[in-house]
Amino acid sequence: MRDFGEALGQAIRERRKELNLSQEALSFKAGYHVTYVSQIERNVKSPTVRTMLILADALEIPLSELMLRAERLYAQHD
Repeated sequence: MRDFGEALGQAIRERRKELNLSQEALSFKAGYHVTYVSQIERNVKSPTVRTMLILADALEIPLSELMLRAERLYAQHD
């Protein structure tokens, strides 16, 4: 990964797929527009901590676990 934002987007995408959720379904659960979720997953937009808490809740995972997954992905490509 070139930066942590990429790793975070990948961690969100992987968790979403684990739950068999489309971007649209995740967007609905989180209360965000599908375009915004897509931009976060593609590292076009950087989410706030509040947004991350909401997404983690929608992904049924503690924010700390989601961040650990992102950290692991980031470290793999150092």
